[in-house]
Amino acid sequence: MRKKFTEKQIHILDIAEELIAKKGYEGTSVRDICSRANINVAMISYYFGSKEKMMSYLYQYRVLKTRENFSEFADTIKDGKPEMQLREIIKYIVSQLFKYNYFHGFVTQELRHTENLKDELLDFYQLFVKKLDDVIKKGVASGVFTFTPKPEDILTMILGSTLFVIRNKNFYELYVPSKNEEAYTKEAEKKVRMNLLVSVFAILGYAAD
Repeated sequence: MRKKFTEKQIHILDIAEELIAKKGYEGTSVRDICSRANINVAMISYYFGSKEKMMSYLYQYRVLKTRENFSEFADTIKDGKPEMQLREIIKYIVSQLFKYNYFHGFVTQELRHTENLKDELLDFYQLFVKKLDDVIKKGVASGVFTFTPKPEDILTMILGSTLFVIRNKNFYELYVPSKNEEAYTKEAEKKVRMNLLVSVFAILGYAAD
C-alpha cells in the first residue's frame, strides 16, 4: 500500500471498519472505536480531525487497499484462459462491493468527491479497465469472444448493476427470498453475479465449447 497512512492510523482505521461493518456508521461511536483501539478519544482529532473526516480517510484507505489486492489477484489469474479470467474478475468486483457494502450507506456525495479521493477512484477504475481490455482482446484474438465492447462500458455495467442492488435492498429482496440478512446478502450477490456473467458474455459473443 502507498505510504499515505501511519501504522497508528491504519490500526485505528482497521478497528473502525470492523465496528462499522457490524454496527453501522450511526451505531458506531468515537468512544467505541477508541475503546477497541486502546487510544484516547482526543487521538481521533489528532490523527483525523473528526469522526466525519476519519470516514473520508477510511474510504480512501479501503480504495487503496482493494486496489493492491486486485493487482495481486490479477497476477494470479494472468495465465488463465480469457473466459476464466473474465469470470473471476466479475466475481471479484461483485464480491468486494457486497463485502464493503456498508460504505454506500454513509459516504455522502461530497465525501466521495473530494479531490484526493476522486483521483484515487479514477486510478482504481482505470486499473480495472486496463485489465478488462487485456482480457477482451486476448479472447477475441483466440476466437473465444466474437465482439469487442469497450472495457469501460463493461465495468460500468458491473458496477452499476451491483450498486443498484446494494442501494435498493427493499426492491431486490422481493425477488430474493431468504430467512435472514446473511442469507439474503449471499443470495443477492449470487443472483447479481450470475446475471452479469450471462449479460457480459452475451455482449462479447462468447463461443463456449
